Amino acid sequence: MPHTPQPIVKVDRLSCRLPAGGLVLSEISFTIGFRERVGLIGPNGAGKSTLLLHLNGLLPHVFPSPFRSEVEVLGLPLSPTTLHEIRRQVGLLFQDPGDQLFCRTVAEDVAFGPQMLGFPPEEVRRRVRTTLSSVGLTRYDFATRDIKELSHGQKKLVSLAGLLACEPEFLALDEPAGNLAPRLRRNVINILRELPVAQLVASHDLELIREVCGRVMILDQGRLQADGATDEILADESLMHAHGLEVPASLRRTE
Repeated sequence: MPHTPQPIVKVDRLSCRLPAGGLVLSEISFTIGFRERVGLIGPNGAGKSTLLLHLNGLLPHVFPSPFRSEVEVLGLPLSPTTLHEIRRQVGLLFQDPGDQLFCRTVAEDVAFGPQMLGFPPEEVRRRVRTTLSSVGLTRYDFATRDIKELSHGQKKLVSLAGLLACEPEFLALDEPAGNLAPRLRRNVINILRELPVAQLVASHDLELIREVCGRVMILDQGRLQADGATDEILADESLMHAHGLEVPASLRRTE
């Protein structure tokens, strides 16, 4: 029997209820392999952002009582004792960069993660330079810019640079190109395609999903409804319509 490599992320029957009792996620199970890029699509309110938040323990629901591990990263079950290591390995990009950025300048914000990981000052400075360059923010004075002066797109790229500076093994990305101008959107697509790390990309931008991800999962009403090759799923008109989605223009049949 051939050896099956250990996945980088394993989710097993993950469920989540709101404090009022409503079910947000129900029996979610999937795995993601090393360097695999997976799209996560679905209508508004499907639970996509909630699922991403569980992958590094940002929601208290990941510690049910009695405790039963539902998320594993690099073979480590998510628990209070493994939380620090898992958060080091899972980079989470929020949909709104205002939820992610909190330091005064660009350099301070990108440096924050490596500093918390204990890297020496010279290594922190190297990571700030390298990651800002990798996301195309190379203007000579950009590192010293005040975060409040940046455009939405620039803030999105700084948020991504801050994640990359920590060199995580897995990225959970919530609308990484949402509300970006075409040039910045293309920049983000190119970055994600070139990153040598596993990714789960939640987005309504189905053309981005086509370009970045070889596999896609549909989440609707808190349940995984489909999981398969990206073009096979996205071209299935009846499946897409059943979950409030449209076949992307690049896959529509021409008469």
